[in-house]
Amino acid sequence: MANCPALFIGASASHQGKTTVTAALARHHTRQGRRVRIFKTGPDFLDPMILERACGSPVYSLHLWMVGLEACRAMLSAAAKEADLILIEGVMGLFDGTPSSADLAAAFNVPVLAVIGAHGMAQTFGALAFGLARYRPDVPFHGVLANRVASARHAQMLAEAIPEGLRYCGHFSNADDIALPERHLGLTQAREVADLDARLDRAADAIAATTLADLPPLVRFDDDITLSEPPRLLDGLHIAIARDAAFSFIYPANVDLLKASGASVSYFSPLADEPVPAHVDALYLPGGYPELHAATLASNACTRASIREHIARNRAVVAECGGMLYLLDALTDVEGNRHSMLSALPGDATMQRRLSRLAMQRVDTAHGPLTGHTFHYSTLKTSMQPFTTATHATTGAQGEALYRHGAITATYMHAYWPSNPAAMAALFRGEAL
Repeated sequence: MANCPALFIGASASHQGKTTVTAALARHHTRQGRRVRIFKTGPDFLDPMILERACGSPVYSLHLWMVGLEACRAMLSAAAKEADLILIEGVMGLFDGTPSSADLAAAFNVPVLAVIGAHGMAQTFGALAFGLARYRPDVPFHGVLANRVASARHAQMLAEAIPEGLRYCGHFSNADDIALPERHLGLTQAREVADLDARLDRAADAIAATTLADLPPLVRFDDDITLSEPPRLLDGLHIAIARDAAFSFIYPANVDLLKASGASVSYFSPLADEPVPAHVDALYLPGGYPELHAATLASNACTRASIREHIARNRAVVAECGGMLYLLDALTDVEGNRHSMLSALPGDATMQRRLSRLAMQRVDTAHGPLTGHTFHYSTLKTSMQPFTTATHATTGAQGEALYRHGAITATYMHAYWPSNPAAMAALFRGEAL
């Protein structure tokens, strides 16, 4: 067994400050010269960008369903061998979802720090802390941190409200100026927050004034768990990935799998009007924020021509969510402005201010199930007929459509490719699923 200090950062609900606290812990302990490895619970692209900036290392997803128990165990085992501290950021409220953040913390016996946004409350803070700590005896509990505290007197009332036997770890003040900006899909991307490092340093300073300045308790992780190497099903293939502020929703584990499967990987920026690299065999257009950059994307002729040439050569394209929107005839933003896209797929997408769909999804393929999730604010009108449809992870209800148009495979679903390397390889070889 490998022993490593570890802490699970959960909360009473979404928007309580989990990412801010996790990033603060990472930056504080990194400044102390410690090697910090961070994981994010569930499907998320935005929080890991912030957390990677805080600790200097890629942030991988852990989820008992999407990633799988054994893969989670193997990643934690590897991290425990090299890190001085492991941090796991939860998702939503601690007990929300199936499986929940609490399920993950319990599975690996990682103690939970509960973050509670204390604005607008006083003694009720103690009741929430007590409930989170005692709701499930199998979930180890480290303590509670108050966020968005208004004053020294407010902090004192919160501390006094904590029942005996629970640890009060301190607070973050409204005056700390460390909150991270958000937009419709979650936090703003790390590269777009001009003063991000200053915010992280201020957050680390705030952590230094709490009991969390010291390392949390040691956790015992399996040290003999490794995942088998994937078959080299992409040997010799060159895959180009669109990557910039418009196309950034990319799991590090997905890119790792491409490389481990034998592919060479290169990147290009549609926003910078860069062409698809020469001699590529397949193209990956991930999700992101094309709606925020639709006018620029519509006018970038070099990228447009190179993608169309790639498609004309009948070479594989895998397009997810925002990447699919880029291939359509047009994209209409929330102000009602219609922007011409690549017209590689028939159809129009329209952005709306309300969430269209959020769910864990799976696709049953000839190679077995491929897991992932969907999260989007747009609606699609298309003449294309799906060749298959994903299903909801827990209810089995119909999920996102998957379309095949020539050598293009397109869907709103963001797939977690390590859940099925053979299905991933089929996508990039342009084969049927």
